[in-house]
Amino acid sequence: MIERVLYEGCPLCSHSVFVDCFTGDCSKHPLYQPALPSQIRWKQCGKCLHVFAEGYFSDEACRVIFRNTNENQKVGYQVEEQRDISSRMIEKVLPFVSRGNWLDVGFGNGALLFTAQEYGFVPIGIDLRAENVKVMSALGIEAHSPALVDVTLAEKCAVVSMADVLEHMPYPKEGLSAAHELLADSGVLLVSMPNTESIVWRVLHETGANFYWGEIEHYHNFSRSRLYALLRETGFEPVRYGISERYRACMEVVARRR
Repeated sequence: MIERVLYEGCPLCSHSVFVDCFTGDCSKHPLYQPALPSQIRWKQCGKCLHVFAEGYFSDEACRVIFRNTNENQKVGYQVEEQRDISSRMIEKVLPFVSRGNWLDVGFGNGALLFTAQEYGFVPIGIDLRAENVKVMSALGIEAHSPALVDVTLAEKCAVVSMADVLEHMPYPKEGLSAAHELLADSGVLLVSMPNTESIVWRVLHETGANFYWGEIEHYHNFSRSRLYALLRETGFEPVRYGISERYRACMEVVARRR
């Protein structure tokens, strides 16, 4: 059995006191493998109130999970439908920046990069799934496979997008700090993820239908309040809140680099 690497403190604020929050079943998840734990034990920090899994997976465990890829995470998935959604994401960024490098972290099906290119941005992608990087590169778009914290680029970016990515990172603060370094002074960050303060999240939880508790690739469940605080801690100022169309109960936030 592959065990998680347990957090000794809150992964956002390092506070050492946290309490049990919820136990989720991930055995029905499409990427679940018998070598992995079948449950996710969620904790809540006693100081900053952030909700996080008891631990994260090692590189070995991630390789087991990444043996398979969900259809919606493959390059080209529902390219027309996703183009429409991506265009509305880009429209939220345009009041703040309209050209330059657009780095999409965890580009998945590639729709956001394809559409950003249509709008005149220079697309660059990062994805941990090697096959996605191979396909994207074959399409003529610069793509990399290292983790965000290990990426170096020739030029700073106008936009860094992390659409449903931050909750996958063992230590999100490190990812946001890396994004801050890759952005130009006038650059913006676009992030999306489930919002635990939304009414949809609460209804799903109260009716026993909240599938996010069993999301095997997630290490965090963010509230809007905690996300905003973390953005400010890492050199960003939130300037726009919106509802994400990508997944249920999700928020979409634009933040300026300070």
